[in-house]
Amino acid sequence: MISVKEMRALEINSSALGVSTLILMENAGRSVKDEIVKRFNVKDKVAYVYVGHGGKGGDGLVAARHLADEGAKVTVILLGENKHEDAILNLNVIEEMDYSITLVEIKDMDELKPISADILIDAMLGTGFSGKPREPFRSAIKAFNNSKGFKVSIDVPSGINADTGEAYEDEYVKPDLVVTFHDIKPGLLKYNFNTVVTKIGIPVEAQIYVGPGDLIVNVRSRPYYSKKGDSGRVLVIGGSYTFSGAPTLAAMGALRAGADLVYVASPEDTARIIAGYSPDLITIKLRGKNFSPENFEELKSWIDRADVVVIGPGIGLAEETIEASKLIVNYVKEKNKLAVIDADALKAISGFDLYENAVITPHAGEFKIFFGEEPNKNIRDRISQVIRYAKKCKCTVLIKGYVDIISDGKRFKLNKTGNPGMTVGGSGDTLTGIIATLMAQKIEPFIAAYLGVFINSLAGTLAYNRLGAHLTPTDIINEIPNVINNPLDSFKRKLYKRVLS
Repeated sequence: MISVKEMRALEINSSALGVSTLILMENAGRSVKDEIVKRFNVKDKVAYVYVGHGGKGGDGLVAARHLADEGAKVTVILLGENKHEDAILNLNVIEEMDYSITLVEIKDMDELKPISADILIDAMLGTGFSGKPREPFRSAIKAFNNSKGFKVSIDVPSGINADTGEAYEDEYVKPDLVVTFHDIKPGLLKYNFNTVVTKIGIPVEAQIYVGPGDLIVNVRSRPYYSKKGDSGRVLVIGGSYTFSGAPTLAAMGALRAGADLVYVASPEDTARIIAGYSPDLITIKLRGKNFSPENFEELKSWIDRADVVVIGPGIGLAEETIEASKLIVNYVKEKNKLAVIDADALKAISGFDLYENAVITPHAGEFKIFFGEEPNKNIRDRISQVIRYAKKCKCTVLIKGYVDIISDGKRFKLNKTGNPGMTVGGSGDTLTGIIATLMAQKIEPFIAAYLGVFINSLAGTLAYNRLGAHLTPTDIINEIPNVINNPLDSFKRKLYKRVLS
């Protein structure tokens, strides 16, 4: 099954890969014609196509053109102005086909009456519909249902919510056949329709690789009446006597990704250094030169108030710090707190069973330490390996590499928007901060992980296009808003390419 949101993401990703929505519309409309001609010799048959305002209306216009080419006597009934770019192009074609197609524009509800035909096509309300049909569609649906002829609905019957199957009383189309695209829509399962699924040319890669569509459908604009904290509180637990940069980069990545409040908990001297980097960060100064179990009680209240906790950047592997890392991870697990665990904290908890609200982001070396097994060299074998271990540790695993692999043990995604310059130290820290912010904004961990690595890697590639191998993690941070605000444009500007082999 595929939801409306997932389908929209695939269409955008497909377009970004070069298979335009106009091509998909052409394939969709033609597939409707193909399913009809499997059942009828359409030559000289009378066909009526009821066309709505959106992409589904465009599919109907394409179907009408192909049916006319097969010799059917086609009438297109327009139910108002269509503003969908691809549908307008197809309407322009239909308007020129005045020899083979009759075009009727409905201007009054009284014009919508039951008819008698051989074939009736419902191209009215598509997968974006929810609620109760308004006019002229309410009258059109009634007239359609009361007409005589073989009734075909495109994608989902008009008046039915594609995700939930919700429909109001009799105000939905009752077809003899539903031709749906790419995969079954969940709402169709509530009905006993004769349904066929047809492929319309969406590349497999549009679903397997993270693309701009995934970002567009999952990350929404901030509501106008937002207040402080609504977009997330992130706590970064990291830093040590030796390392102050890593937790800072994670925190700055979280801020640039859109978190409202970012706290950094570090040993006191390190926290003062971090505070000096930026006035944007709130530092929590803990006693000692390194994390130790003595800091744990003070940390609890900060963990409790955060939406998401990042554990590990620059935290170090001192003996007392390893014990502290174990205490912290056990506590967030006990609280079922959303968490991103990385770097030395991963090494400290090697072999731990985690939980579904946790994301871990190992590179190849950390993967071996945590799971006790080298990542496979072959990418396809590595995908299976990551799925297996994500299921075993009950969390989302994001293994960074030439091609990033993300899995929650059931699903997987790949990302290849990065570049060789991202071997620079600190790029993984910015990643953890971005993922944490997305999780704090109520995006589920698996999706947040693959969106996070897409944003981080694409930001890095935009910087790489300007600077080559001379980029730094702060260059990545500066590009984060460009990717989030303009994902499709940013993706099209991507120059560095990789091929999965």
